[in-house]
Amino acid sequence: MIDVILMQRVEKLGQMGDTVKVKPGYARNFLLPSGRAIRATEGNLKKFEAERAQLEAQNIKRREEAERVAERMEGLQIVLIRSAGESGALYGSVSGRDIADATKDAGLTITRDQVILEQPIKTLGLTTVRVALHPEVSIPVIVNVARSPEEAEKQARGEDLRAEQEAEEASLEAELAAELSELGAARE
Repeated sequence: MIDVILMQRVEKLGQMGDTVKVKPGYARNFLLPSGRAIRATEGNLKKFEAERAQLEAQNIKRREEAERVAERMEGLQIVLIRSAGESGALYGSVSGRDIADATKDAGLTITRDQVILEQPIKTLGLTTVRVALHPEVSIPVIVNVARSPEEAEKQARGEDLRAEQEAEEASLEAELAAELSELGAARE
């Protein structure tokens, strides 16, 4: 374990200015290269304390900007058209990169690293995804995955497409059964 000083809030780890113990690989591969932390040496501690007020002011300014963007993008809903099987399972999945690209069309420029997906989206329907605009500010984005724009509109209105599809299949089966019974009656 090595000690690092956090330069910004890191979820499930600590706040800006905290000195925390982390595994060497986590520090070396993620925290240090991304600028989220610096090594906790005597020189870095003194340097951080000298610049702390300035760093906190910059953090507050970035957080306020992120909050303004979050207010503007409240209730953002994006539509992704994908091919899927009859059961609603996608041929492939929707990743953070797909969501980031789609939000650019809606007027919000984010990176795929800011999209927080617990697991890739693999079915049709509405899914709420969290987008971290700042380590302390995140917004929910509704991702509407559908086969066509018409299906996306129905899903957005809250219509149950599976029930509609089952009703259509039942009516087709009823028509087929009626035709078969007519053919059977005509042969007799």
